[in-house]
Amino acid sequence: MDKLWSVEDLSEFLGIPVNTLYQWRAKGYGPTGRRIGKYVRYHPEDVHAWVDNQPPEGTA
Repeated sequence: MDKLWSVEDLSEFLGIPVNTLYQWRAKGYGPTGRRIGKYVRYHPEDVHAWVDNQPPEGTA
């Protein structure tokens, strides 16, 4: 099993600021995260699936 990603890992991967990721999470947008204790963690495969399901640029 791959290591779960932190919000900082996700931020680095997507090139999105951490604060934006927290805002997305509050709005129910973005990759599915899981709360592990007081931390939010992401399965890399969930992140890749979410990215793959985003509409191509110019089609949204």
